[in-house]
Amino acid sequence: MLPLVPLGLLLTSLAGRTAAPGDAALGRFEFTEPQMGVPFRVVFYAPDPVTATNAAQAVFARIRALNDVLSDYEFDSELSRLSRTAGRDEAVPVSAELWTVLLRAQDLAQRTDGAFDVTVGPCVSVWRRARRDREMPTATRLAAARAATGWQHLELDDAARTVRLRVARMRLDLGGIAKGYAVDQGLKVLAGHGITRALIEGGGDLAVGEPPPGQLGWRIELPPLEAPGAPAQSRFVRLRQAALATSGDVFQFVEIDGVRYSHIVDPRTGLGLTNRSLVTVIAPDGLTADSLSTAISVLGPEQGRRLARREGVGLSLAWQQDGTIETFVNRRFRRWLEP
Repeated sequence: MLPLVPLGLLLTSLAGRTAAPGDAALGRFEFTEPQMGVPFRVVFYAPDPVTATNAAQAVFARIRALNDVLSDYEFDSELSRLSRTAGRDEAVPVSAELWTVLLRAQDLAQRTDGAFDVTVGPCVSVWRRARRDREMPTATRLAAARAATGWQHLELDDAARTVRLRVARMRLDLGGIAKGYAVDQGLKVLAGHGITRALIEGGGDLAVGEPPPGQLGWRIELPPLEAPGAPAQSRFVRLRQAALATSGDVFQFVEIDGVRYSHIVDPRTGLGLTNRSLVTVIAPDGLTADSLSTAISVLGPEQGRRLARREGVGLSLAWQQDGTIETFVNRRFRRWLEP
């Protein structure tokens, strides 16, 4: 998922749970650092400042290392180096991290018939320029970008753990999945330091472990759909051992020739989405939540609901249709909602 304004996070006391033995000795710590082009926030409970500082530094070091692997902005990242082999018929060995993300991405691309597609990089570049200039791309430029995309042209060899980009000028973009993977990895780092009561948030994606002492869960405020007639009241979920990702055009959009376009590119058209919507997914891990929130945004409400049901994840949808606001919340999402 591309960067969004961070979700609201309220850590208020939630009745109904007794603090476990030893919890009274834990203090709350919070650290923020820019990573992957957005602020990453780490909130957790630890026994002392030294333990907390060491753990936070290890988390940010891990995310920096992942950025060196997964970034499409960094010229020398592993992903960028891989993209520069496009069209050369090279089978390129890749790291375990990049392999994990690409394998999950290709699986989802196949199951969504290309609605999720990490080969969309050329179209993303064209659309970024269109957003900056507030001018639609020329038909020639868009056609060239679309000719260099297509998940079917990204070949993964399981036995050798190699990747081949079969079309010239292909460029991979992991904006719809990398941050979800990063927050998952951050929680694993904290667990290695003995810290399990934790939350990590980056660019609209977050993952949580066990809740704060004496609480039922981490209390998260959900952003509303900013459209005329949309419900204005705040909603909250209380999460534990789960991940949440939000995708849509609430914070990032552009109007060109009277049409509102999202920053999210539809791989099937090469242009920003025009179906004004807000998608929130709750899943067991950030990798799943991040990628599915993007895929559902592209698929739209009807197909998106079916995908969420097949994947067994919580889904909250709000979208504008014919001037009215439609909403949908499935059963798996409602179980996390605060009454």
